[in-house]
Amino acid sequence: MSTLPARPSLPWYVAPVPRKLEDLGLRFAWLVVAINLLGTAFGFWYYGFDPLMLSGSLITGQLAREPTVMWPFVPDSPVATLFIAAAIASWKLGRQREWLTALAFFGCLKLGFWTPYVLLVFKSDFSYLHPAMYNFLFWSHLAMVVQGFVLYRIADFRVGGVAVALLWYGFNDVVDYFVPIVGTPHHTFVPAEDLTGSAVVHTSPAHEYAAAGAVVLTLLATFLALATRVKKLEAERS
Repeated sequence: MSTLPARPSLPWYVAPVPRKLEDLGLRFAWLVVAINLLGTAFGFWYYGFDPLMLSGSLITGQLAREPTVMWPFVPDSPVATLFIAAAIASWKLGRQREWLTALAFFGCLKLGFWTPYVLLVFKSDFSYLHPAMYNFLFWSHLAMVVQGFVLYRIADFRVGGVAVALLWYGFNDVVDYFVPIVGTPHHTFVPAEDLTGSAVVHTSPAHEYAAAGAVVLTLLATFLALATRVKKLEAERS
């Protein structure tokens, strides 16, 4: 695609990123894809997948403590960056899929905000992190939010796509915080909780704080996706 998709006039709350920054990201879309794939690889390593076996084991960290069947629901942020890499690549190849772009939008907003949220709420518990790593996690996740707010340029957020994203991330909330199905809740471990041997002990109120942030952000992503749909239709008709 040689030309950039149109930028409709939308309210600030669904299109808060400056046009120049939107255009820059779309113009260098393949670079954005590559950066997100690197972020995905780093994220899986962070959760415990070590293909180089530097620690002597292929699976370590939180993944080693979770039932294998639940692994797809554990590394939330790397899955979100994989979604946006796939969504942008699909658009560049002329095969854009509404459901995939909706998944990317939900993932970028939800995990892009949730990680800085827990880093701030449990800041004292993250003191074991080097300041460089703390800042990298904080700002790289906020960059995911920026990416999410550019996706309206390549998608209409039709109801079917939003439904797929809501089903995926709603189910994530259920197994992460409320009904784990297999084992204990599967949300990203926060150091305010405890580790007992190979098990995660979901300490109160840390578990509830993490859950509240996740549920609110799922609702926010749903509202913003549908609001974007409505405002784009209104812009087309005006």
